[in-house]
Amino acid sequence: MTAEMVAPAWMHSQISAEQYDSWSEEQCSGIEIVDGMVVVSPSASKRHSRLARILANALDAAAGPDWNADTDFDVRLQDVPLTNRRPDVIVHRSETIDLTPTRPEHVLLVVEVVSPGSETTDRIVKVDQYAKAGIPFYWRVEQAATGVPIVYTYVLDPATMTYRDGEMFTGAVEATAPFSVTVDLGVL
Repeated sequence: MTAEMVAPAWMHSQISAEQYDSWSEEQCSGIEIVDGMVVVSPSASKRHSRLARILANALDAAAGPDWNADTDFDVRLQDVPLTNRRPDVIVHRSETIDLTPTRPEHVLLVVEVVSPGSETTDRIVKVDQYAKAGIPFYWRVEQAATGVPIVYTYVLDPATMTYRDGEMFTGAVEATAPFSVTVDLGVL
């Protein structure tokens, strides 16, 4: 059995933004597009999903009326070659709720929860991509062996389009940027 017999043809060639935009939400679920190529994401663990949901709920409650926090949708980082990332949590402008695709200029903060298999992508690749796209804040949540999550925060330096280290939190987050938010992640 060849790879072509197992995987659909679109997994073997670059796709355009127009092609991707014609796909259903079901077809787009569980994938990201990097340099026009489909990258399949493994299913998240229950712990991973719960961390993302707790953070999204806390960020949404703290963000005020101008911002929404959501999970599980694309951010279009570039059109050619197409690069769509699907962060675990996205804080975006409220008035852009009906705009598709969501663009970096609509986004204030992205959060990635690191899981086995996503370490390099979440710690190195996505950090660089989100910074170059101009997203002001990036948070990375590490699922420590102790079971208590560690949250690393980063702030964009617009002069270099790279992130600089922000605060680090173990268990409970008490952040002041991009807005004041308190959330206990040790309650898992």
